[in-house]
Amino acid sequence: MLIFAAWVVATVSTLGALFFGEVMQLPPCVLCWYQRIFMFPLVIILPIGLFPFDRKVVRYALPLAVIGWLFAFFHLLLLAGVIPESIKPCTRGVPCSETVIEWFGFVTIPLLSVLAFSTILALLFWAHFRSSK
Repeated sequence: MLIFAAWVVATVSTLGALFFGEVMQLPPCVLCWYQRIFMFPLVIILPIGLFPFDRKVVRYALPLAVIGWLFAFFHLLLLAGVIPESIKPCTRGVPCSETVIEWFGFVTIPLLSVLAFSTILALLFWAHFRSSK
């Protein structure tokens, strides 16, 4: 059930990213692309580990979620101004330090990404420790 919940979060995140890009026509920055690179495969990997259940799926999904979380957290810090723009992670196209969407005065796309990866990580760790008992 925990792996299924992680899959639901990854699927909703993927559909949200596709909605922002394809329907709302918001071009992703470089850091957004890296986050997508690590989120999209989770939509395939997690259900493969469900039927039949293979507790090793955590081993395959965890590195993707950790690296994706690191990119998302870096992006969030860049957007918040904690990391200076002089590092220039986005030298072409859409600037990574630009706030494209801001709901309720603080909910941004990088924050949504951090929350999604954090939720997936928590569910994967919980599934790992639950299955190892």
